[in-house]
Formats: sequence, C-alpha cells, structure tokens
Amino acid sequence: MTSEVGEIMEKLKEKKTEYEAIASTDSSVNLENIDNRIIIEVLSPESVTPTQYFGSGSKQYMPSGSQAQAEVQGLRDQIAQMQASTVEQIAEVQLRAEAVEREAAAAAMAVKQSRKYDEVQLQL
Repeated sequence: MTSEVGEIMEKLKEKKTEYEAIASTDSSVNLENIDNRIIIEVLSPESVTPTQYFGSGSKQYMPSGSQAQAEVQGLRDQIAQMQASTVEQIAEVQLRAEAVEREAAAAAMAVKQSRKYDEVQLQL
C-alpha cells in the first residue's frame, strides 16, 4: 500500500469516527450510506464539515413540495457526479499503485540480473 493510499484510509477512519460521534449526540442524523458520504468528503477537493453536511438544528426550514422535489433532484445529481468522480479518483490511485508495483518489480529484476552477471564475471 502506498503512503498516499494509507493517508486516505486514515482520513476515512477519522471521518467515520467523527460522524459516529455526531450521530451519537444528535438523533436526527441519518447514518444511512455514511460510508459513501465519508468517501465523497475525503476525496473531494472541497471537503465539507459534518456541521455543513448535516446542518444545525437552529436553521431548519420547510420548502414547498415542488421546491423540495427540485432540491432532492439537484442533490441526486450532485451525488451521481460525486460518485463518478470518486470512482475515477479510486481508479487513478489504483493505477498509480499498480505502476509503482511494476516499477518495483522491474527494479528487483534488474538487481537480480546484475547479481547473476557479477557472479558469472567472477567465475571467468
């Protein structure tokens, strides 16, 4: 595992702990799909704080039915974009990790061949 992947995993664990702490004190917080929310937050270039995401209890409002539907659709669109972006970012990280693994394997092979060459030279 590369250090970048390790850092991302650590951030994911920290955020999950943070969200669970908020949920334990605020019964209105819905933890459904929390893992997806955390992944989006950690991998998003503009991270959102839990308070920004869940909102505060003092600023509640009731939109009309059509406003609520439009807002829900907008949020669904945002989620779809974030999920697509997250999938792309994960794929990029995996590709980088695979490239590093290939480079390490090639370097190990070169060292092995160099040692064999040196052994043959010593025998001559």
